[in-house]
Amino acid sequence: MSHPDLITAAQSEAALQWLIRINEQPAAASSAAFKRWLLEDPKHREAYAEAQLLWQLSEAPAARLAEEEQADLQRYLEAMAKPPGKGHWRRAGMALAAACLVLAVSMAGGWRPGDWLLNLQADFSSSDGIRLVTLADQSQVTLDAGSAIAVDFKQGERRVRLLHGAAFFQVTHTGQPFVVEAAGGEVRVLGTQFEVRDQGQGAQVIVRSGRVAVIPAAGQAGQVLTANQQLAYADGQTGELASVDSDSRLAWRQGWLNYYQVPLAQVVADLGRYYPGRIVMLDGELGQRKVSGSFPADEPLAALDSLGKVLGFSRQTLLGRLTVIR
Repeated sequence: MSHPDLITAAQSEAALQWLIRINEQPAAASSAAFKRWLLEDPKHREAYAEAQLLWQLSEAPAARLAEEEQADLQRYLEAMAKPPGKGHWRRAGMALAAACLVLAVSMAGGWRPGDWLLNLQADFSSSDGIRLVTLADQSQVTLDAGSAIAVDFKQGERRVRLLHGAAFFQVTHTGQPFVVEAAGGEVRVLGTQFEVRDQGQGAQVIVRSGRVAVIPAAGQAGQVLTANQQLAYADGQTGELASVDSDSRLAWRQGWLNYYQVPLAQVVADLGRYYPGRIVMLDGELGQRKVSGSFPADEPLAALDSLGKVLGFSRQTLLGRLTVIR
């Protein structure tokens, strides 16, 4: 049931549409239709003010996002239907920009072109919650929020590709090799419990029980990990083998995120996977401050409020789906 004092999703979307129209055609701000809409409900003025603030705050982060994901966006555009004629390019470009902004703050949550493209290849994926998957061999995979895998069982080998995010594997012993591909490397196992987490340019492996061999690139020797050990790799090189409390590090499977002296930016990125929208941090220096604590994954905004009291930052949620930290 919606609260009568809160701005509804429909009102927020209408405000954003009016803002886009007025930015394209400033004369629309003086139109009778816009004035009637503002006077229909006091919350319309509030929604429009929020939309204006959102537009201002999202300009710099949106520019960074567009630069980072330019290649993915280009592939997305190329996959679309043939564009309209030359005389329509400006209008089409503005419509695409508006659509991307609406998608970024809509009820569907934060849209990431790279993840969307990878999910087309996935057999199993998760959005803003944890998902338990049972494979054909009865092995179980727990997908962290915002994760996806592709599965290929054939020719006497069980192979899973981690497309993005993180997955915890509980592998059934069948006598056939079980291989997880991630970030150019592989994790090979016969029967064990372990996590593989994509880290952009590389991946991290944590073993809860049993033994796995981590191979950072094709043709290289594997490094064996046993229970409560962690190893990261990137660009064909492995980092230092470390001892960890695997139950604590893998507590996300029970809905808890545990940290000890990690950058706030990492915590915010993790919480963002459980948030049905996008969390934007405007202060890069703040993101480097170290954080320790335990937070419920299903309450990301409550976790941010707790961190804000300790680190002295504030957060503002706009249009119900974009949370800005500053």
